[in-house]
Amino acid sequence: MYKFIGLTSILALSTAFGYSQTTYINMGSDNYWLLDRLETRNGRLCDSLCLANKLESRKNAVSFLQSVLKNEPDSASYSKWSRIDKYNMAQMVSENGEWTADENGALPSKRPILRNFYKTQYNWMYVNKKGFFVAINPVLNLVSGKQSNSPALTGMTDKVYYNSHDAEVRGWIGKKVGFYTYFTDNQEVLPAYMYANTNKKYKAIPGAPYFIEPTNLKTGTYNYFNASGYIDFAAIKDKVNITFGSGRHFIGEGTTSLFLSDQSGNIPFLRARARLWKFNYESNTMQLVHQYSKGNDTIYDKKFATYHYLSYNATRWFTIGFFETVVFGRTNSFEANYLNPVVLLQTINSHNGYGDKALLGWNVKAIVAKRIQLYGQFMLNEFRVKELLSSKGWYGNKWGAQLGGKYFDALGIRNLDLLAELDVVRPYTYSAQDSTANYTNYNQPLADPIGAGFIKGVGILRYEPIKNLCLTVKMMYYKQGTDTGSTNFGNSIFNPYTSAPKGANTYGVKMINGPENQCQITNINLSYQFRRNYFLDLGAIYRSYKNTANVYPNTSTLGTNTQALNSNVVYFGLRINAPRRDYAIF
Repeated sequence: MYKFIGLTSILALSTAFGYSQTTYINMGSDNYWLLDRLETRNGRLCDSLCLANKLESRKNAVSFLQSVLKNEPDSASYSKWSRIDKYNMAQMVSENGEWTADENGALPSKRPILRNFYKTQYNWMYVNKKGFFVAINPVLNLVSGKQSNSPALTGMTDKVYYNSHDAEVRGWIGKKVGFYTYFTDNQEVLPAYMYANTNKKYKAIPGAPYFIEPTNLKTGTYNYFNASGYIDFAAIKDKVNITFGSGRHFIGEGTTSLFLSDQSGNIPFLRARARLWKFNYESNTMQLVHQYSKGNDTIYDKKFATYHYLSYNATRWFTIGFFETVVFGRTNSFEANYLNPVVLLQTINSHNGYGDKALLGWNVKAIVAKRIQLYGQFMLNEFRVKELLSSKGWYGNKWGAQLGGKYFDALGIRNLDLLAELDVVRPYTYSAQDSTANYTNYNQPLADPIGAGFIKGVGILRYEPIKNLCLTVKMMYYKQGTDTGSTNFGNSIFNPYTSAPKGANTYGVKMINGPENQCQITNINLSYQFRRNYFLDLGAIYRSYKNTANVYPNTSTLGTNTQALNSNVVYFGLRINAPRRDYAIF
């Protein structure tokens, strides 16, 4: 696989005579919310952007922002943008100043440090010469917090701690090759409910790859190294880009995606992306780490996935997208058929005997009245039309749906934005006939982190009352069934669907299958940006988890309690060029 990708990259590089390579906005950046807000408030879709297909290009984002600023009326009384919007746009353009028309849009610092550091306001080291650009910045994410749990968990520390540090580098060479790398060394003491998830049978820290366990699991510090990076070049100027690297991806408009979310560890990938007229197309082949039981240090077995995503701006206010993916594993080989970027993957899967894991889905977005954005997804894993219409609850009807809306400048209050979202996923969805082809990476779901067999509602309030100050309130509530003992009710996507109850029990499968879990999470966070990408965070999390039948697996309460678990976390953090660590995900 690596030899193939390497040869493909060299061949493509050798044919890349056009310009327009780029780098991409980091996953988790607040810039995505800003772009989403501006596009909706602008009242029309931007054909050069596809915010449902992240990562988005810095070059395209700057071009969009400059066009918005250029069309801004001179009279402030007629402006649709608040002073905060204008400030945020100018700051984002400066942050990515290498992509302005004169390639020199980064604002200079009034007081550089030792003449060579922070010559521009947002970059620790900045070099922009003819044919070469590089920006180097420190990365730091410190979180210190305290937790309390009721009932108290024996031996569990009351500390929550996160220390992530190192650097990021981005640049281009001769305007033909763009490059980026982001690497951090991480130490973490987890909240109790995340600790429980980390120490279940299949161990994983959300967003992390391989990690080192402490001697004392309940009080010690987990250590792991996280690195992402890529090279990008234009195969066809301003039309087609090829990217090879390691990172995360996201397909959708919501808080999570039924297709592909960014919750698992970084993924090696080879991607081709085309932006043609009103069409956006992407073909991506990824190498995944399949399900494993953590033990002594070893080289984990690999599996692969290929996905295609095609979207079309059907009108100025409505876009529709089609998604397909296949997860497959081969012993000491790679299925080259799946590299074909223009053939339906389901056709290749049928040619191979339908033994691989396939998903199909549709993604939609509509802009209404320049303030409201409606979005949704529908995903099919497996179904039979006859069984679906019979309403008998056949276990093989595997599908998911998402419906959401965003309201910008809600109730006429500038920079007050609201989001509401509903997600439902049937039991046994994302699981496979074996542990290799399930929809996971590094023992983490590739779609929603909850798994399957759930109904979930999410609400977000985001308010910027003044420049650089942001209040975020996130509330989430979900119901999900529980797999008990040796019974596979279809809620854990790690269990093969072949272990589902057979005979008469293959019918009557409800959305909430098995003893019902109910989980409520509220996260309030206040962020102050005292320098571009330098944040102070202050927040609190409340989480309540209970099961209607008092069945508490080790994923919720460490397997030691027989009653609901209520958790409270308060924290303070300092971030430099880093996204906020999200502890309110499940």
